[in-house]
Amino acid sequence: MSRTVSSWILSSARNSIVSQGKGRLYSFCIPNRSKIGWKLVFSKTCLYPAGSCGLDNTFSSKAFRHTSTEEEHFSFQLSPSQINDILRASEFSHKILDLNGKNANSVLKFESNQLASNSPIEDRRSAVTCLQTRGMMFGVFDGHAGSACAQAVSERLLHYIAVSLMSRQTLEEIELAVECMKPVPPFLQWHRHTNDIEYREITSQYFENLRVYWQHLLDLDTELGFSLEEAMICAFKRLDSDISLEVQAPQESELMRNVALQVAFSGATACVAHIDGVHLHVANTGDCRAILGVHEEDGTWSALPLTRDHNAYDEFEIRRLKREHPRSEEKTLVVNDRLLGILMPSRAFGDVQLKWSKELQHSVLENSCDVEALNIYQYVPPNYYTPPYLTAEPEVTYHKLRSKDKFLVIASDGLWEMLSNEKVVKFVAGHLTELNVQKPQLAFEKPVNLGYMRSLLLQRKNRGIASLDQNVATHLIRHAIGSNEYGEVDQEKLAAMLTLPEDLARMYRDDITVTVVYFNSETIENYYKNN
Repeated sequence: MSRTVSSWILSSARNSIVSQGKGRLYSFCIPNRSKIGWKLVFSKTCLYPAGSCGLDNTFSSKAFRHTSTEEEHFSFQLSPSQINDILRASEFSHKILDLNGKNANSVLKFESNQLASNSPIEDRRSAVTCLQTRGMMFGVFDGHAGSACAQAVSERLLHYIAVSLMSRQTLEEIELAVECMKPVPPFLQWHRHTNDIEYREITSQYFENLRVYWQHLLDLDTELGFSLEEAMICAFKRLDSDISLEVQAPQESELMRNVALQVAFSGATACVAHIDGVHLHVANTGDCRAILGVHEEDGTWSALPLTRDHNAYDEFEIRRLKREHPRSEEKTLVVNDRLLGILMPSRAFGDVQLKWSKELQHSVLENSCDVEALNIYQYVPPNYYTPPYLTAEPEVTYHKLRSKDKFLVIASDGLWEMLSNEKVVKFVAGHLTELNVQKPQLAFEKPVNLGYMRSLLLQRKNRGIASLDQNVATHLIRHAIGSNEYGEVDQEKLAAMLTLPEDLARMYRDDITVTVVYFNSETIENYYKNN
């Protein structure tokens, strides 16, 4: 990396810090990069949001990243193999089994990856096959003010949705098994990367609260059950309610108490897709996003949005907030494009500071142990009169899959801040083309002209593609942080973005989590032929 580029990055970073006031804690010290602007920590070097990366934290690629902002100690030098090691460390893929050539699943495979900016990363992801009901679910969860809420939601929400979809008979059988202390059949088959975190120490507590939920469903005394949309909405709202109640209730241990506090006082947005045959439902709370890649009949590709970003830039969200609060608060509901001047997303799990009364917040924190050690502080924003200001209720979109719907992309806002919907579809479609070119030729296929092959190789060389990412999520992340103005990956820029010190990285990019689900076009076509 040239000294000119590195000097520019460092000087712009310093200027963005210094311009906000030396030694003063401003809520907008890092504009548009942090979802929360009011919890801050002061360091000798700069100001940055609490819960984000600090000077004393480490990173998985610490051999290449440095925390010093002194230019003479700052290095952007990464070899292509080192760049690949960092980008591919968390990639995961799973192909659906094709039994006897009859794969009736509309999901062909999925590929996922994530790249940290915060240390540790605050994003989470989930992918499951439903065992007691039908279909598969995929979720992306974007945490803020720490990873605790995103962690809890990623572990629990899909269970709540699965329970909401179960028949009354199934729920009764499960409840009987628990009462008789017999093994309970698993609800979900999880597809996890080895690095994905699971809090096994508190799984039993989560299970007990899930049981209370299905007991509530049994008490409703209805045989019809929920539609899929109703089930997803109910599951989102119930889990958020449980997160709020758990921190108010006595806990068995200090560990449970601390986890409950951290989960409730941090927050997370969530986007979950449920796919059953040609039926696709997407539930979204916050500013994660889901889009479809559509291959049109004329050979072009288009992006079909399945979610709206719930934030101050969405006029529907502004109208909703104004409907839910007195007219006297219209000018203070959104300040500096943040809810109450604090939070970027207008819907989220957790974040009880924007849901509870002042009195309840004070009571819970007053009776807790050393909350400062947990990075939790009582803060009541200005103009806090009629809580709750925040909801976890999702918007649910239904789409009936067509054979031209080729893939689904779900990602945290770290991707969408860098790439538009159209560019994401373009990169995924281009990646599919590249993979097809690389496929080995079978003996019965028509031979390929050597001149044609030479032409393809030259095209690849001119585009600077040294080694193609097999995982399309990695491909998207590479372009998100490394693309130049022409949409091509700039190796110097990519190296710079991966080697920024932890106290600066958050100013240039967010955590990025991506899951791409490929559809089985043949299965979808067969559905329409048979129906």
